[in-house]
Amino acid sequence: MNTKQEQTGILLTAGAYLLWGFLPIYWKAVNHVSAGEILAHRIIWSFIFMLLLIALLRKWPTVRKECKAILTNKKQLIAIMFASIMITLNWLIFIWAVNSDHVLQASLGYYINPLISILLGILVLKETLTKRQLFSFILAGAGVLFLTVSYGVFPWVSLLLAMTFGLYGLFKKRLNVGAFASLTIETMFITPFAVIYLFILPENVFHTNTFLEASNLVLIGAGIVTAVPLLLFAGGARRIPLAMIGFLQYIAPTIMLILGVFVYNETFTTAHLVAFSFIWIALINYMVSTYFPFNKRKTRRVLK
Repeated sequence: MNTKQEQTGILLTAGAYLLWGFLPIYWKAVNHVSAGEILAHRIIWSFIFMLLLIALLRKWPTVRKECKAILTNKKQLIAIMFASIMITLNWLIFIWAVNSDHVLQASLGYYINPLISILLGILVLKETLTKRQLFSFILAGAGVLFLTVSYGVFPWVSLLLAMTFGLYGLFKKRLNVGAFASLTIETMFITPFAVIYLFILPENVFHTNTFLEASNLVLIGAGIVTAVPLLLFAGGARRIPLAMIGFLQYIAPTIMLILGVFVYNETFTTAHLVAFSFIWIALINYMVSTYFPFNKRKTRRVLK
């Protein structure tokens, strides 16, 4: 992997996390709608948006070829099916957390997620860490552990968010397929279930309001706000190590943390401040040790 590819991967992945960080604002706009219904609309409109985007960009031949390759390859098919399940669960938990006034819990989940990504990278993909990178991992882990213990209760929302997105990143890493085909197939698998759910839902907003009411338009727009960062993530994830994906993840929960405290008035404790400081020191150390040539020369050896 050359430096240019890696730089492109960092930019794409960082862009995805920036958009995800501000996503709570979008879901708050429809917090009167149940999490399940929001999720169903998100899946359906994401699939429709992808079909329209593929047609507009005239990518049908490429996407059709990639889709055929996935559907005829058992390992690829299983990987993308599991990716679809993991991202669907992640969406549901996140929407519920945001609209139940647990933005800080969601933030904690995405602070834990990089540790899950790094662990999966080491155990499954056999990625390695330098000594300074390992120190960053331990430092970030200490901050997350401190914040987790300070809650006084088992943070199941945070841990489920971390696990589902960590596994999603792993499955995406195993797929050798373009972002358009991947996301289209992921949403295609779940769309029938989403349609059935809306059909049997007695109080679907489309049954009670006019189609062009503001809340309905926000739900339709969910396809765009879902697909764009996922396309960026899919494009970036294939170009950089899973460990780097994990550390770039800190962008999103930091934005969520700021939103939770300053916009939605959730309580920010001393524990949050301590963990926040630990994690950002770890991130800075990781970035410096990885991307500055002087430090690269000094940290050439990796842990076996």
